[in-house]
Amino acid sequence: MQFLKSFYIHNHFFWYVAILAASFVFSYWFPLLYPISWILVFVLITLFLLDTYFLYAPTNTIYAKRNLPQKLSNSDYNVLTVKVTSKYAFRTGIVVIDELPVQFQKRDFAQHLALSKNESQTFDYSVRPVERGEYVFGNLNVYVSSPLQIVKRRFVFQKDQMVPVYPSIIQMQQYDFLAINNRLSEFGLKKIRRIGHTQEFEQIKEYIKGDDMRTINWKATAKKNQLMVNQYQDEKSQPIYSIIDTGRVMKMPFNGLKLLDYAINSTLAFSNVALKRNDKTGMLTFSKNIETFVPAVQKISHLNTILEKLYNISTLFSDSDFGLLYAQIKRKVNQRSLLLLYTNFEHVSALRRQLPFLLAIAKKHVLVVIFFENTELEELISTDAENLQAIYHKTIAEKFSLEKKLMQKELQRYGIQTILTRPESLTINTINKYLEIKAKGLL
Repeated sequence: MQFLKSFYIHNHFFWYVAILAASFVFSYWFPLLYPISWILVFVLITLFLLDTYFLYAPTNTIYAKRNLPQKLSNSDYNVLTVKVTSKYAFRTGIVVIDELPVQFQKRDFAQHLALSKNESQTFDYSVRPVERGEYVFGNLNVYVSSPLQIVKRRFVFQKDQMVPVYPSIIQMQQYDFLAINNRLSEFGLKKIRRIGHTQEFEQIKEYIKGDDMRTINWKATAKKNQLMVNQYQDEKSQPIYSIIDTGRVMKMPFNGLKLLDYAINSTLAFSNVALKRNDKTGMLTFSKNIETFVPAVQKISHLNTILEKLYNISTLFSDSDFGLLYAQIKRKVNQRSLLLLYTNFEHVSALRRQLPFLLAIAKKHVLVVIFFENTELEELISTDAENLQAIYHKTIAEKFSLEKKLMQKELQRYGIQTILTRPESLTINTINKYLEIKAKGLL
């Protein structure tokens, strides 16, 4: 039974059979071909048996290993590695077919190799998950054929390997590296730093033109015999919460990724940057109920807690209760904090229904409402209209696009900070807003 499961006919065998069939047909007009055709039949049978023997007689001939990371990063291209080693005495043709998780909907994966005796080859391929959760890799199938290319033998390795897909760890590491090396501007991040006028002392430095005379340190001036001033920096260890709306408005997909996942990836990357800058970070998710609340803590290890909570978040098809959100914040967040609210509004009327709750939250905290541009509408607006229907569609798209800008203006009119962003630029714009608020001393 094991033999039958691993035994396959090579495609070339069917070409050989087709040639033999044609030779028998032509032997009707050319009788000399008839005995030759029978000789070729016996030759093919002999080669068939020899090829089967060559492939099945040796043992421990093929080794293959799929190297998977402990976690896959959502929305990023994750590189996986497969190594194949051949112990056959002859040069083998190899086809590697990896059974990818059902979430990728890819059924044509195949890698062709040619290996000599004791030769190993390694190849990489990348996968891009767009949903968090458990991804199960099936069999790693290796099909081996000899130079005769009549039959194939299948080897199976590493059946049913499960890998969890977490929020974008790769994106978080990119911003972490840039923040450590002060290269945030390479990703479009503004390096904003305001000297003086804040509460936390940083250092004493020489006076230069433009420094605030009120910060002169007279003791240091007398000691150095030149003007010295106190320099201050933004106050650290301030509480910052990422609040994620998990209602139906966050179900909308862009480039294969839901708005919720964009918000989750941004929360992870932003929380990492804020922790590295010595602020406290926490998170809250809500829809019709409060689903997750993580108090703000200033520990690098706290990032793992946030990561695990983000991993299990899912969208619901219900309207979100902003009144419940206000009550939860009032009860749980006692210190003045920076609140980054990831949500989405498609109509001005939807915003106005929630505006009283947003204003109530903004009275005590620095509230930043983050919502999304509809990039598909922007593409429609930028195309030329060629007929009446296209003009109608373009006009409606411009109306919806204008409403987004009006919503942003209305929030700003009430003193609420806003970010209106394309989904793919969410993380950059969120960190920029954080740096801006810290530099202006608004928190």
